Amino acid sequence: MLRLPLRTGLRWKLSAAIALVGALVAVALSLVVHNAARASMLDNSRDVQIERLNSTQRIYESTGQLLFSAKIDDPAIPAELRKEVLTNTRATYLQDNGEAAPEVWAASPLGGGRVLSMHGRYYDRFKVLDDLDQALVVGSTAVVVGGCALGVLVGGRLSQRLRKAAAAAGKLADGDTSVRIRDAVGGRIRDETDDLAWAVDAMNDALQQRIEAERRVTADIAHELRTPVTGLLTAAELLPPGRPSELVRDRAQVLRTLVEDVLEVARLDGYAERAELQDVALGEFVARRVRALNADVRVEIVRDAEVTTDPRRLERILGNLIANAARHGKPPIDVMVEGRIVRVRDHGKGFPEALLKEGPSRFRTGSSDRAGRGHGLGLTIAAGQARVLGARLTFRNADELGDGSTGAVAVLWLPENAPTATGSFPVIHLPER
Repeated sequence: MLRLPLRTGLRWKLSAAIALVGALVAVALSLVVHNAARASMLDNSRDVQIERLNSTQRIYESTGQLLFSAKIDDPAIPAELRKEVLTNTRATYLQDNGEAAPEVWAASPLGGGRVLSMHGRYYDRFKVLDDLDQALVVGSTAVVVGGCALGVLVGGRLSQRLRKAAAAAGKLADGDTSVRIRDAVGGRIRDETDDLAWAVDAMNDALQQRIEAERRVTADIAHELRTPVTGLLTAAELLPPGRPSELVRDRAQVLRTLVEDVLEVARLDGYAERAELQDVALGEFVARRVRALNADVRVEIVRDAEVTTDPRRLERILGNLIANAARHGKPPIDVMVEGRIVRVRDHGKGFPEALLKEGPSRFRTGSSDRAGRGHGLGLTIAAGQARVLGARLTFRNADELGDGSTGAVAVLWLPENAPTATGSFPVIHLPER
């Protein structure tokens, strides 16, 4: 059974908690006050009834007259009260039948086994109890409403700070390392939110320092390897002709290409590259470059467009995408230009799931069978060069397009505006498909 998670804002959770606690406290206090007031009124009613009984008994013993509706040997007197009075003791009795004002009895012995008694209800006194109950209901409601308002106020402030922190963390996750979560959170009073922001900022700084250190190590290693690899390649050219010499030269050339690719990745990771912009007709440029790269690739110009971009970097992206399709896919390879969009498609097994979810990664090939062909740097370099151009490079499989075919599809989305001189790039809005 599928259960959808219920997402509730912090302000409403805090408001509900404060309101619930306020309601429980208000109900408890209301019950205590109500019971205390009722007990006090009942005791007062007993005292009043005893005083009236005493006055009636004195007048009866002096004049023989009964006042205040008093009776002698009243047949309606409760049995418990009669039994208590026959022990020569004045007593009172409450006969509560569920009404607001109970029946208050008072009785006294007269001698000879006779009992003087009187009873009545004090509605005026218990009307005060009804007014008290209404006041308690109004007060409890005010406490709950005030608690809700306080919860919304306090929770809203805390929720706003957390939303700002989450938004800043999202920008940080997208690669904007200049974001400081503590600055985004703001506020004068320091609380746990500020501690969390400081911790995330410190973690970001440590992570960036580690990434930068790793990038420098990679670049330094590749740079140091360039000279001996160049010497190895030169020495290989001096070997006598033959199959072993060809293998040595081939492996030396592969090693040199790998070193150059690692250096290029290091430069792209350092965000030090800048595009040298020119105005080019995209369709004509792609057709000419593709023919020079691979004559077997089919090119289709659906709609041409004039773009401002770096031709060298654009050619590098096309070359890497076509090389990846030729190495890991199956022919035919198709290149389609549709306005500012360039698609490169093969008819192989498609990209592996890890690449579709996480994007290209160095030293992870675009082949799902991990046959060991290539070093996984081609798509990484293509994505980095696209970033320098202010473009977006996306990857998908052809069967996701709904035409029933298979293969890998790489789509390059060139921006309408060229990269700025400061190295920042415009936001690219991908069309709905």
